[in-house]
Amino acid sequence: MTGSWEKTSAIVHGLGLETICESARCPNIGECWSHGNVSFMILGEICTRHCAFCAVTAGKPKEADPTEPQRIADAVAKMKLQYVVVTSPARDDLPDEGAGHFAATLRAIRRTAPGVGVEVLIPDFHGRPELLGQVVAARPEVLSHNMETIRRLSGGVRPQARYERSLEVLKRAKQMGQVRTKSGFMVGLGESPAEVEELMRDLRTVDCDILTIGQYLQPTLSQHKVAEFVPIERYGEYKAAGLRMGFPLVASGPYVRSSYNAYEAVEAVPFPGVPGSQPAQRQLNDLID
Repeated sequence: MTGSWEKTSAIVHGLGLETICESARCPNIGECWSHGNVSFMILGEICTRHCAFCAVTAGKPKEADPTEPQRIADAVAKMKLQYVVVTSPARDDLPDEGAGHFAATLRAIRRTAPGVGVEVLIPDFHGRPELLGQVVAARPEVLSHNMETIRRLSGGVRPQARYERSLEVLKRAKQMGQVRTKSGFMVGLGESPAEVEELMRDLRTVDCDILTIGQYLQPTLSQHKVAEFVPIERYGEYKAAGLRMGFPLVASGPYVRSSYNAYEAVEAVPFPGVPGSQPAQRQLNDLID
């Protein structure tokens, strides 16, 4: 859908849906919404974890809404999307941590908007393979799980997650089914270039396909402070290093986010089973060169 901010907002809010675009205060929301690109957030806007970098509110969430998967699918159909990203806050309060809701949303989109490509950006589900398996079995084109930061800083930046556990989620997803895997992390939190390259090598070890790297921007005074605004040339160096390591696609730039223009990444890294999509106006790599 090529449309205005007002049309996008009317559909999203008219169906009572949440987006990570708003909840995470994404700097690209104006551009994306004006072109009908939306990353939906299921399972409410309250997260059960307290990550130091994130603007999503932490607290006690509401019960999962069983009507939400179909409302997401209706929005996808109304907006005539060709590719959609679905994410959620961590829902450690639920017995299945939200895995079943992800699967139900995927199935609803398949029924209501056949041929639409779906990317899921999931929490770690505490590394429980049976929960990850529910999501993979629902056949997303891309399964994304973000590392967020380098090994040394991981415990402070996302204290309820585990660096090795996140790597294992990406590894198992690739082993479970025909799915592209994707991960992203932030720079400017106090990491060194050597530590960034170590993280990139770790992701290649688990056969991660798509990598996004962007500048951390402190969303409010309550979150982790910015340690450095990374020089623009370093993003190019990280991209070049990632391509040498074998990543099919590396998006690296100050305003790159894990879901930004996600459909272009899939177009640039095709694989069997991805529905055909219209030619994108720009390849994702062009956005960051």
